[in-house]
Amino acid sequence: MQWYQEEIARLEHTPVPPIKARPRVVFYGSSTFTRWPGLADCFPWVETINLGFGGSTLAACAWFYQRLVPQRQPDALFIYAGDNDLGDGRNAEEVVLFYDHLMASIRATLGNIPVVFVSIKLSPARLHLRPGIDYANACIRQRIAEAGPPHYYLDINPGMVDGRGYPRPALFEADGLHLSPEGYAVWQAEIGAQLTFLYPPKP
Repeated sequence: MQWYQEEIARLEHTPVPPIKARPRVVFYGSSTFTRWPGLADCFPWVETINLGFGGSTLAACAWFYQRLVPQRQPDALFIYAGDNDLGDGRNAEEVVLFYDHLMASIRATLGNIPVVFVSIKLSPARLHLRPGIDYANACIRQRIAEAGPPHYYLDINPGMVDGRGYPRPALFEADGLHLSPEGYAVWQAEIGAQLTFLYPPKP
């Protein structure tokens, strides 16, 4: 976890507004959040705090959780991580265990706030990891279904694949891993719908 330390320290010391005029939603996870341009402007009816850090794994999210998240006092939490764990050679079962560990920490410190796990995305660069991605997603989805609200599973993949079930290249940068503007438009629509369900915008 040493190579994350500089970015974690930066996030740790980023000032947090003391007063919550709107529901405060923390986005916690990997570079898919970190690299999201104009994230705060995408969902203006809530207050967003972006705690993504580049290359983050679910293991790292669990490890650094206490340093980053509780002091932000979120009303809801969106999590995206897991594909980097698989990309580093961990198996799907380990990813699920890291999810369990992270959720236990969230419930112990923040109580029963809404937590939305965004499914591990299929990408052209990691299509060879699809069996592990599918299995990890299925296990986490089952856990969330058994727990019920306020646990939520947001399956991002149906809007990102073509009719044959393969990721659409236009939604990714040239590296086949990070999202393009078109990809972020899909995420904005899907996450926006989930946020609207949790916190309907006031007229």
